Amino acid sequence: MKLYHCADARSLRPLWALEELGADYELVNMAFPPRATYPGYLNINPLGTVPTFVDGEVTLTESTGICHYLGEKLAPTDLRVDPSEPAYGEYLNWMYRSDATLTFPQTIVLRYTRLEPKERRLPQAAEDYTVWYLSRLRSVEAALEDREFLCAGRFTMADIAVHYALFLGETLGLAERYKPRSRDYLERLKERPAFLRAREKQALRAD
Repeated sequence: MKLYHCADARSLRPLWALEELGADYELVNMAFPPRATYPGYLNINPLGTVPTFVDGEVTLTESTGICHYLGEKLAPTDLRVDPSEPAYGEYLNWMYRSDATLTFPQTIVLRYTRLEPKERRLPQAAEDYTVWYLSRLRSVEAALEDREFLCAGRFTMADIAVHYALFLGETLGLAERYKPRSRDYLERLKERPAFLRAREKQALRAD
């Protein structure tokens, strides 16, 4: 298995998952954006996005999809919620909410506060999408009212997927606007040994 990764990008989700699983994998650390900085990357992933994950003949480019794949491929693991478990539907909902609902608005904030040239930045658009993102975090705040993790009574791939959205928000300066349970969840999971190892490994540039 081989993961193409940029520091603190969405590829941190599968990198963290691989570390939690104790999997044997190769990590390729790239500068962002990889389509412009890593020769031949567009031949691997024509969209030029990150992550790209390769497992034999399988190539995946969606971070939560890779986490889902790893849970199934490397089962049995407590990171996976089995279809026979009552929390299976909730697990899938969190997995896909993490990107479609939580990470998506942050990409607009990132673009219009940091990635665009200064003359093209749009503070109002960034603030509008910040408010959108924060309003969607109500689901996380509510879920954590009576539990430590999001579903199934344990740490799962859903926590990796959703926690990354909160972590990305922190890198964008949004965490100071988080409500208490979301902020506590962000800080607690950042202390997991596998998360710390993942962030250490991304500092080892291969290009």
